[in-house]
Amino acid sequence: MSEATSHVNVTINGRQYRMACEEGQEERLIRLADDLAARIVHLREKFGEIGDARLIVMAALMVSDELLDTQSRVTALEQERDALRQGGAAAKVVETAVVAALNSAAERIEKTTQVLNRTIGGGIAIG
Repeated sequence: MSEATSHVNVTINGRQYRMACEEGQEERLIRLADDLAARIVHLREKFGEIGDARLIVMAALMVSDELLDTQSRVTALEQERDALRQGGAAAKVVETAVVAALNSAAERIEKTTQVLNRTIGGGIAIG
């Protein structure tokens, strides 16, 4: 089963290109082309007429640089998320241990209170 294909016309660096994309992705493709075109305009303003090929390569390198930076940030965030999850698991273990210790202490206090109540006044409860 093949996916439906759509076509859009985009303008990059003053030239029109007919591009194919999956149906429903037309707007995204246009936005991508507009972004690339804007980068080329920015580079042309910054460096002047240095040749179309060089401008396009420079724009592509800028996009690639941003992509690599973004991938590094995503990796760092994933590692941080994993550490937080592991910390959450460790916190659960600590919480369970604390609850068990508190329950044990409460039982000991209850037993001590019962012993004290029996020994004070010959079994007369103090209220």
